[in-house]
Amino acid sequence: MAPSLNAIQVYVEIGNKRTFAGAIDWPGWSRSGRDQASALGALFDYGPRYAQVLHAAHIEFQAPVDPASLVVIERLEGNPTTDFGAPAITPTSDRQPVDYAEFQRFQALLEAYWGAFDAALRSAAGKELLKGPRGGGRDMDEIVHHVLGADVGYLSRLAWKLKKSQGEDLSQELSRTRQAILNALEAAVRGEMPERGPRGGLLWTPRYFVRRVAWHVLDHLWEIQDRVN
Repeated sequence: MAPSLNAIQVYVEIGNKRTFAGAIDWPGWSRSGRDQASALGALFDYGPRYAQVLHAAHIEFQAPVDPASLVVIERLEGNPTTDFGAPAITPTSDRQPVDYAEFQRFQALLEAYWGAFDAALRSAAGKELLKGPRGGGRDMDEIVHHVLGADVGYLSRLAWKLKKSQGEDLSQELSRTRQAILNALEAAVRGEMPERGPRGGLLWTPRYFVRRVAWHVLDHLWEIQDRVN
């Protein structure tokens, strides 16, 4: 099947039990499935939901109307993190440098995702989140703390340390962490951050940093929306 004229470049990360499909130029729009076909199907299905997030922030985006629009340009071998349920491998395109115009675009995308996440929190306030078939699942505060904890871990992958602050409520902590993300990203874009950590491990590129932060907040945004009772 030939791709449509409005092709969207996609990479797939293939693990033993799970595969992720992610849009190259739209970090955060990433979904998983048992294999490549189901991952691409999930990515296509979430196109309208992703469009809603961007349109709320007045960012132009048109969700594909034909699955053939999703064109796989790279296949990556996953690892145990992939199978656990998180994308973990950097696509080749994420190794490219980021100029200031792209930094501003990434900032706008992240702020759109954070705005949608906050809107979901407000909409779900006072409502019970549906539990899983065995009664599992985080409550609202636990989801927020989980996202914050992951963001701190992601910041360390740019060698950025976020100091703890006492007496903050969740809203203040979210705001401070998000500003740290933007500060760290801008520093990395300017080439001010090292390529390797203090123990010699390779740090993330700015593009991949945005991709992981974006995927995680959107993943839990959609979780909240799907679990509101």
